[in-house]
Amino acid sequence: MNREISFKEKDVLVMKLLHYFITEEGYNPIILRGINNEIWLENMDAPYKIVRINTGYIHNKEQYDFDMFKTKKIMSKVKFKTFSFSMNALSLFLDLGEDVDVVSDEHIDCIKVGKEDDIKDSKLISDAYPDISDKLNFNEKGVELFAKITNDINKKNIKDAKEAEDVFKERTPYVTYSLIAINIIIFLLMYVFGNGSEDIITLLNFGALTKYHVMNGEFYRLITSAFLHIGFLHLFCNMYALYILGKNIEGYYGRAKFIFIYLISALVGSFVSIIFMDEYTVSAGASGAIFGLMGALLYFGYNYRVTLNDAINRQIIPVIIINLLFGFLSSDVNNFAHIGGLIGGYFASLAVGVKYKSAKSEKINGAIVLTLLFIFLIYMSFFRA
Repeated sequence: MNREISFKEKDVLVMKLLHYFITEEGYNPIILRGINNEIWLENMDAPYKIVRINTGYIHNKEQYDFDMFKTKKIMSKVKFKTFSFSMNALSLFLDLGEDVDVVSDEHIDCIKVGKEDDIKDSKLISDAYPDISDKLNFNEKGVELFAKITNDINKKNIKDAKEAEDVFKERTPYVTYSLIAINIIIFLLMYVFGNGSEDIITLLNFGALTKYHVMNGEFYRLITSAFLHIGFLHLFCNMYALYILGKNIEGYYGRAKFIFIYLISALVGSFVSIIFMDEYTVSAGASGAIFGLMGALLYFGYNYRVTLNDAINRQIIPVIIINLLFGFLSSDVNNFAHIGGLIGGYFASLAVGVKYKSAKSEKINGAIVLTLLFIFLIYMSFFRA
């Protein structure tokens, strides 16, 4: 005996909506514990950062008001975890009582969707997703439709998983090791060919940063100073930080981008230093470049904030703040280089982009901002009265 499987109209509509938002608009499901009859999707770069599909029956105003209250609470948690300053949501109610009025909130647009035509007739949805009407049309029906939608979503999930694996897989950080080696070799050479790393004459001979020398045309010091260290403890702390941060940033961005971010960060840190430092103060160290790597990690974490959960709030930002506070509290630390390096690293990362996340327009904007930053720094360093 042959049996035919049939799907309810509401179930078919849910499948089509999931197919559209996941495969066409790049949304990802949000896993929420204890939440039934709701599907939450996120895409922090979409017109609505959150799309919520509610299939549960809401039969009166009290239930509707509680649903809105609950939605706001969950959105606040998602907002914190994804480091989003603002967040809007689209709530689609698929089983709303006839006597319940749909009332939107300042950040939550609500739409009653009893059938597929309600999606197509909604100006709010069509303005945000102009192609949704066409994309909800399928030639397949029944089991064939279910199989196609499931297969397409699985393909999207496999593609996302491969991209994440490619970005986060461990790689040998050759550039990081090379930078550490260069810093150590130069540190040793200051003892072989000079009077040691704490001797001012030796530091100046090896390219330490002073405002006086840079203003007199020795521009190479803006970079060479980032490869010098004053004392073994200074070297050890910076090289340890470089090892911890460098191997991750090099893996996330790639070797060429990592070198660019590192050198730009060192350069911006040196520029900011000479703007604020005394004329004959001697400065040296890789900490400006290392803070640039923190800026790069901040930008990467922002782009992968959903994958990294709330690491950006609980780990990355606190580490940056603690290190900056330590710099302000210590008179021997050039915190201007730290701040400059952090800014330089962030904008350098914006210019080179994050794999699978940054659009070409974002990279162009980043390059423009970075260029303007250097124009401003050059003006403040050399042409300010």
